[in-house]
Amino acid sequence: MNTASTQPPSLTRYAWLSIAAAVATITLKGVAWQMTGSVGLLSDAIESLVNLAGAMMALWMLTLAALPADDDHAHGHGKAEYFSSAFEGFLILLAAVSIGYTAIGRLLAPQPLEAVGLGLMVSVLASVINFATARILLRVGKEHNSITLEADAHHLMTDVWTSAGVIGGVGLVWMTGWLWLDAAIALLVAANIVWTGFQLMSRSAAGLMDVSLPAEKLALIETLLAGYRAQGLDFKALRTRQAGSRAFVTLHVLVPGDWSVQYGHDWAERIEVDIRNAIQHADITTHLEPKEEPG
Repeated sequence: MNTASTQPPSLTRYAWLSIAAAVATITLKGVAWQMTGSVGLLSDAIESLVNLAGAMMALWMLTLAALPADDDHAHGHGKAEYFSSAFEGFLILLAAVSIGYTAIGRLLAPQPLEAVGLGLMVSVLASVINFATARILLRVGKEHNSITLEADAHHLMTDVWTSAGVIGGVGLVWMTGWLWLDAAIALLVAANIVWTGFQLMSRSAAGLMDVSLPAEKLALIETLLAGYRAQGLDFKALRTRQAGSRAFVTLHVLVPGDWSVQYGHDWAERIEVDIRNAIQHADITTHLEPKEEPG
């Protein structure tokens, strides 16, 4: 039998929050770059452009993922979230190339910085906005198992640490007069976000390849089944997969052969309810078999 999960709630409002934060930080970091002429701050602003593109993609994919199952998509549209995180990872890699190209040019031809103090204050304000937004997205993403929101949150946190490095570097340039530090830090920023982009794309690929549920969720299921084994049932062919915020679980339920179909069905339903209570938004499929059947 098959029991469908409850429809996950729409998370699009959090994508709108990310879009608003990206627009605000692009504006602030752009102002900071124009005031100082720092290529480090320019690299920070470019990464915020990636944030905006990623947030807009996230809005589209979260809207699609929230659609209910239909005749053409019997398992729902949850995998759309993986396209969003893969796209954001790709954009991050493009941003890294752009930052690296700009930084190398400035490394070969250093330029003095201007209005550094005020520019850094503006950049700090942008980082505070990113940090607050990232914490909200990460909390909601983990709560609803949304890889899209988690990817966006981790990218924003990377942006926060990147900004901290840039701000510190520009401050050092201001105090020491070592102009090459500005471009060197921008190159470090590029290397850092390449790693972030690689991680996002790897996780997206795993989801599209039907990776199984995390070990902690599998352990929850096994604990539940152990309780039923003590009552005379057995199980085999447990298979799981994750698709965005939805989980899919299939297993064979082995019951004594002299049980009636109705009695076995009732036990299978109890098992499905318990798994669904333990694993949020899970679609569960069970197949009844007699324990005595060979193989």
